[in-house]
Amino acid sequence: MGFGSYDESEQQNQEMNTDDDSEGVSVHEDDHEGELTFETDASTDDLVNKLQDIKDNPEEE
Repeated sequence: MGFGSYDESEQQNQEMNTDDDSEGVSVHEDDHEGELTFETDASTDDLVNKLQDIKDNPEEE
């Protein structure tokens, strides 16, 4: 067998286990429906300035 070769017999007659109790990943396990709102007294300019401060000083968390 050369580089990149494979045994074709390994590729034939493969069975998939489709039992419901298998350990699969559920992509919808943490789905949530709803709405998130918040209120603040800060202006948009205040928030943008705060964001810029955070970007300028990332070590201060």
